[in-house]
Amino acid sequence: MLAERGLLMQAPDGTRRNRNRSHQHFEHTRDAQQPNVIEAEPLTIYHQPAWRAIDPERKPQALMDASARQRDLVALAHATPAAEADQCAAWVERVFLRMGLGVVTGDASALYHAWCQSSDTRCLRVGMIVAVPAHPYGAGGRSWGHVGLYLGDSRVRHCTDGRLVDAPFELWASVYGVMAEPRWGWLGGIALGS
Repeated sequence: MLAERGLLMQAPDGTRRNRNRSHQHFEHTRDAQQPNVIEAEPLTIYHQPAWRAIDPERKPQALMDASARQRDLVALAHATPAAEADQCAAWVERVFLRMGLGVVTGDASALYHAWCQSSDTRCLRVGMIVAVPAHPYGAGGRSWGHVGLYLGDSRVRHCTDGRLVDAPFELWASVYGVMAEPRWGWLGGIALGS
């Protein structure tokens, strides 16, 4: 399906980019009849992984392991109404404001650069923001990026097109991470739990 959208990085000679090598290096992909050939992981046309799987040994925090404050933020994420289209950051900010954590403002790209420092899923905690600085699904996404809240149990809640959506983390990171690496962190630097 990603190839149909033109999101896979594939050269005219049938090679695919290998993300573990330099950007100029290509490895040939061959069928199963040729042994000892490494299959390169498909990349998007923006040189990002086409799928962002969570390594079973690097699982993010589960909801049952969250502190009371983290669970309160999850409850508020479910109780806070959606913002208008292209206002994903405004929705996240409203959730934190309702929690009494003060006001932190900015578009998703600004929040990404200010507060999202980690891309290690072992560091992903319930209540953290997950963001990308840009995505290709509209002018707003290219300019302002996208942000959501990690709810635990590998789920992200985000406001898109004026409605709230819960998505599996792997799917969210793969869909929105086609142009840049998704990262996460505590909004305003306020850690809600261990």
